[in-house]
Amino acid sequence: MGLAEKIREDVKTAMRERDDFRRDTLRNVVGALKQVEIDERKSLGDADVEKILQKQIKLRLDAIAQYKVGNRADLVEKESKEVAIIEGYLPKQLNDEQLEAKLQTIIAALDQKTIGAVMSAAKPAIGSQADGKRISEIAKKLLG
Repeated sequence: MGLAEKIREDVKTAMRERDDFRRDTLRNVVGALKQVEIDERKSLGDADVEKILQKQIKLRLDAIAQYKVGNRADLVEKESKEVAIIEGYLPKQLNDEQLEAKLQTIIAALDQKTIGAVMSAAKPAIGSQADGKRISEIAKKLLG
């Protein structure tokens, strides 16, 4: 079962369990998946679904930052719960030490030691185990 199918099945499970918050969060994700399928006229693989999930998390994290500025603790909590639900469908994230070790290996194998070359090599190798911002920060630190 692919990742998109698992999310759709979990919507049904949440409906049976009357977990309205989880159901609504997953319905929003399914809507985003359908939107991309329609716009790009293709069926989504797991890698595509992971990218969309990461985008959904980023949108919610941006909203959390805005809600904190506006002193809306209720909405910060809601968005944080949604992020936790969506993160459950992504691969386990690398911690900073693991990410740094992988990047050191990638940098050692490269001819050019530029941030662009590192990012080009690192993104496919690391995939959705870390977001681009974290990869960039640690790569810049390693490159000096």
